[in-house]
Amino acid sequence: MSTLGALLAGAGIGVAHADVDPALGYDAVANKGSLYNIAEVVGAHDAYRRGLTGKGVGVALIDTGVVPVQGLTSGNVVDGPDLSFDSQLPGLAHLDGFGHGTHLASIIAGRDVAGTPSSYLDPRRFAGVAPDATLVSVKVGASNGAVDVTQVIAGIDWVVEHAKDPGLNIRVISLSYGTDSVQSSRVDPLAFAVENAWKHGILVVAAGGNDGQPGKTLADPAYDPHVLAVGAMDDAGTVDPSDDTVPEWSTRGTDARHVDVVAPGVSVLGLRVPGGLEDSENPQARVGDRFARASGTSQATAVAAGEAALILQQYPWLAPDQVKQLMTTTASGIASTLPIFGGSGLVNLRTVLTNPISALLKTVGGLLDSLLGPAWGTGTGSLEKARGTFHVGSGTSQLRGEIDIFGETWNGSTWAKQAAGGYAWDRGSWHAERMSGDAWQNGAWPTTRWLSNDWTGESWTNDAWSAKTWSSDSWSAKTWSSDSWSAKTWSSENWS
Repeated sequence: MSTLGALLAGAGIGVAHADVDPALGYDAVANKGSLYNIAEVVGAHDAYRRGLTGKGVGVALIDTGVVPVQGLTSGNVVDGPDLSFDSQLPGLAHLDGFGHGTHLASIIAGRDVAGTPSSYLDPRRFAGVAPDATLVSVKVGASNGAVDVTQVIAGIDWVVEHAKDPGLNIRVISLSYGTDSVQSSRVDPLAFAVENAWKHGILVVAAGGNDGQPGKTLADPAYDPHVLAVGAMDDAGTVDPSDDTVPEWSTRGTDARHVDVVAPGVSVLGLRVPGGLEDSENPQARVGDRFARASGTSQATAVAAGEAALILQQYPWLAPDQVKQLMTTTASGIASTLPIFGGSGLVNLRTVLTNPISALLKTVGGLLDSLLGPAWGTGTGSLEKARGTFHVGSGTSQLRGEIDIFGETWNGSTWAKQAAGGYAWDRGSWHAERMSGDAWQNGAWPTTRWLSNDWTGESWTNDAWSAKTWSSDSWSAKTWSSDSWSAKTWSSENWS
């Protein structure tokens, strides 16, 4: 899937409006990419009127970290572990030098200030889809987006084992990462990791991918039937579904497996990281001082994850299969396209949240789907095949084969048993390798120095770091000498 690896090479999309709010830099009502407009389209405003804002529901964002820019500093963002290569530099730990994670975090649970549910109906106040949800940032992607599949798997395992930590209540994983795996989800280890989260009561919302070419299939892990796979749609800035379309770059599926639902993912206005990599490379995406436009199934996934948080606040007893069934069976179909592009269509929160009798009846079907639906995977397949064409590299050495980032041999059977049993992590060690601190400290999960060597046999302290440090409103210098780390697999398409 070439566009999963070559992100963010976008063209301009958007319409200028005269009635610009000076505090935001755009017209929140008229601009189709504004989160206010998106909240109206998906029915989130109806949820706020019912007192539902995602409060008490945790959403784990496994991505490139989050920067504390305005809109993400009001107390509902928590730093989980930093499992990225950046974790070895204190000035970079947890922070998002890439710009992807911050943009998505703002879509899910951004807010300038905490308020009453009705206050989020004010277009002058910036708010994400589920503004009172707890956003748990699990950083796996480095400042240039580089990440290996083993880091993503470790992040998912961490969420499973810490979902019930005090104050978290993680019920949703938002995962806008995907590879072009060349093996079945029945054996793929990344697919097994998300299935394990699903079995532990966590709804996994995964991006379908941004390669709409014929012959391409959904990204791994979205291709697994035991996740909620999300595609992007263009709502044309209206609540009326008759003008909804699916952009050609949103990955098509097959009759056997396509996206389950779609969500707004075109020209979405989220928070930017001033001076971050994508901000620097795509200045045309900036809107006002704080925001940037981006299009992709990443943004659509973040919208859907926020919607799931609202549903789980209303119906906290629902299992992932039940939530998935509610979201798919009440969706508004996309008349202009086939299900292999649009799945069941746009999630209709108005129906989900205002018809509790119907919701309760549908939960029975969700349980039956879990028991009688597609078979579960084993996780015993190839780690290298799970990577597909995406490999991290340092200089001339790429990480390949059945080894993790520390060069340790991967044993799928052993790891799968540990993950299923909830003990892949032992305090700060994953799969017997020290990767993080071992307890919460001041509301964050601390980093630690990696003691194991990297896959080349070299000590991490010998790698050529040149720190990129967040200072006020800009980033300086670069990380990893000569920008030699590769494998950007974050499912955005355009910064525009």
